[in-house]
Amino acid sequence: MKLLSRYGAHCYALMRIIAGFLFLWHGAQKLFGFPTPMPAGVPAFIIYGAGPIELVGGILIMIGLFTRWAAFVASGQMAVAYWMVHGTRALLPIQNEGELAALYCFVFLFIASQGGGIWSIDAVREQSAE
Repeated sequence: MKLLSRYGAHCYALMRIIAGFLFLWHGAQKLFGFPTPMPAGVPAFIIYGAGPIELVGGILIMIGLFTRWAAFVASGQMAVAYWMVHGTRALLPIQNEGELAALYCFVFLFIASQGGGIWSIDAVREQSAE
């Protein structure tokens, strides 16, 4: 596994970029009905509360700008979403369809702890500050 350990920073950057990219589309769906419309009956506070966090947070995480804060807020939002929507249905994520929310929550918590890493605007900003 030494081959993969050499590329730890690259794999982390790819995970951050892809997680942010996937997350932003949840916000685009809520705010713009794109690429698929929201189901009928979704409360406005979810659309206008969660939508901007997902869209803007996803973009910030993807490009690595203010990564720690964006990921921390996104992680918190996913924790709230899990317990508000999924956790009331059943105990286990496999039962309550909350696996994606739980996974996003902990991926974003990890990203918040690690920062932008390589291939991020945060890294460029830190380099220019030196």
